[in-house]
Order: sequence, then structure tokens, then C-alpha cells
Amino acid sequence: MKRVAIPVVSGKLSKYFAQCNHYEIFEIDGLDIKRDEIRVPSAKEIDMLLPWVSSQSITDVITYKVDKRILELFTNYKINLYVGIKIDSPREIIQDYLNGTLKSDKNIIAEIMTQY
Repeated sequence: MKRVAIPVVSGKLSKYFAQCNHYEIFEIDGLDIKRDEIRVPSAKEIDMLLPWVSSQSITDVITYKVDKRILELFTNYKINLYVGIKIDSPREIIQDYLNGTLKSDKNIIAEIMTQY
């Protein structure tokens, strides 16, 4: 069972992981979506947000951009991170995830890797 979180603003993938209105969380078993829920974390600061993500039993996070320092934090929490994903609706993104067609924008990845 996987729990995949997508940060959402105005019905679409948020531009930044920590800057969203809520997270849409999909519970997935194999290729089936078993449950879809919206969660709003109590904290927005990264130091508090990642423990919250972990406490929700989230296994994967799909996002457009993150700060480079966050990459290591995700590794510490053993959460898979998909970065550089095109901005679209959570339903379209999760379908790409399930179909194995989720693609990262190489320019976004390069931009993140050149930070700091």
C-alpha cells in the first residue's frame, strides 16, 4: 500500500512543496486508488512539515519544485520524492503516476541542483 501526497493550490499542483492550500493524499493498492483525502497540515515550516508528512504514513510526494536542502530531509524520512512534475490537476498527476508515465522536467531538476 502506498500513500501519495500532492501539494495543491487552486485545484492544481502547487509550484512549491511547502506553499500550498492543502495536500491531496491518494491511498493506492497496486494500480487501484482505494482512497482520496484532503489534509491541511497544522504547520507550514519545513522543519515541522516533514514530520507531519511522515506521521500521515505518506510514502511518496509529487511536486514541482523544492529547495535543494529539502532533498536530504526527504531521504532522512525515507519518503520518495518526485520533482519537476508538470503543473496539472491531482487526478491527472496520479493517473500518470499509476500509468508509469510521470516525467520530471530536466530544467527544473537542474535549477534545483544548482541552488547553494
